[in-house]
Amino acid sequence: MNLAGIDTLAKAPFADGDVLIGGRWRAASDGRSYAVYDPATGDPVREVSAAGPADARASVDAAESAAAGWRATPPRRRSEILHETFRLMREHTDTLARLIVLENGKVYRDAAAEVGYAAEFFRWFAEEAVRIGSSFGDAPAGGFRHVVRKHPVGVTAFVTPWNFPAAMATRKIAPALAAGCPVLLKPAPETPLTALAVAALLTEAGLPDGLLNVLPTDRAQETVATWLGDERVRKFSFTGSTATGRVLLGQAAANVVNVTMELGGNAPFVVCADADVDAAVRGAMDAKMRGGGEVCIAANRFYVHTDVAAEFTERFGAAMAAVRVGPGLEDGVTLGPMINAASVDRLRSLVDDAVSRGAHIAARGTVPHGPGHYHPATVLTDVPDDARILHEEVFGPVAPVCVFTDEDEMLARANATVHGLASYVYSRDVGRALRIAERLEAGMVGVNRGLLSDPAAPFGGVKQSGLGREGGREGIEAFLETQYIALDWPTA
Repeated sequence: MNLAGIDTLAKAPFADGDVLIGGRWRAASDGRSYAVYDPATGDPVREVSAAGPADARASVDAAESAAAGWRATPPRRRSEILHETFRLMREHTDTLARLIVLENGKVYRDAAAEVGYAAEFFRWFAEEAVRIGSSFGDAPAGGFRHVVRKHPVGVTAFVTPWNFPAAMATRKIAPALAAGCPVLLKPAPETPLTALAVAALLTEAGLPDGLLNVLPTDRAQETVATWLGDERVRKFSFTGSTATGRVLLGQAAANVVNVTMELGGNAPFVVCADADVDAAVRGAMDAKMRGGGEVCIAANRFYVHTDVAAEFTERFGAAMAAVRVGPGLEDGVTLGPMINAASVDRLRSLVDDAVSRGAHIAARGTVPHGPGHYHPATVLTDVPDDARILHEEVFGPVAPVCVFTDEDEMLARANATVHGLASYVYSRDVGRALRIAERLEAGMVGVNRGLLSDPAAPFGGVKQSGLGREGGREGIEAFLETQYIALDWPTA
């Protein structure tokens, strides 16, 4: 498959099908397919091959066959392929961004930013590939030496979500390939086209056959169960809901598979009495509205000190009400559709529940007439602690604002959740901000900043928000096994 095919992905399947196994594009083994829909219209984009258990088994065979050769490939060569993929992704930013808008619905600005972010994982891990370290030293008691080596963990299987169809794939693929591991990827059924495009670019960059196998499907349970039931699969990484993560952890336990889980979030956004309100509003818009709020680290709950609550709510509400909603490719649109009708219904249910318990709608934008899965940007105030919206992941453009006076009481409320992925703090006093940040039970904290993600930093949560870290130097460690060799080489 060459690059020219990426431009036609939205219109027609690859000549031989959409399943990539062993370097060959083919149809699902049983001929099944399913429809991908445009969230802006609700119309089908096209049919995509739906891989099944037989394809899953074949993909493991292909990955296992390619594993030894890739493990023996010099790190510099692996690095060169990843660098070339980075270059190709940047070259095709516009095409990839338009593809994301088509199947995901996010606005073009956010889609283009995602492509840049996704490409950076290839550059970062291209650099890390040549820095996989080993060590050699004397045993403290003398008489022999220690040799510690790092080896690829083996065949890796990934399940990625629809909200970042490029970045959530590359954040897993890049470190796995850098470490010397072959990859099995099941993209979200809603957004398989972007993953197929990334796979085509990796092939164009020179990735040998069998090292990336992509199985789009609408029957995830059968496909993933086949992978996790195969003893040759030694690493599994999942990004998605906590509920699904629990189920997959149970399946992975049977073969004691090494797992990384990036699960749900319920991020608090804290605005202290001494915060720069203008900066806090800008940060709130970044943390809440990037990707239409359909982001695992999106600000879910806003805790604002009573001294600045009125000013913050007024300015934040004005910014939310001014958001222009519509199809992601239209000029001036800053909020696209939600992924599907069920997401809109869930958001309405959360708002209705909060209002029924005494919350007030302080600001609400508008949505276009006609088709599409749209929900207005909304700010709620006077939200009681028992409202569902404070305890469930919102995943949309709805912001509940709560007022606080006591820091300890606010922190107790902020930490009263099973999740611990991200948090945000705004204060002019850096000491106060850091004190609060350290007391927040979260894997990541933004201090006076509404955007957190960086390929060079470890991404992940605590509590039921996940296991392990992706990105940063920690990212490649997830795909390496440590081997210790006791060498009978007496010290002088």
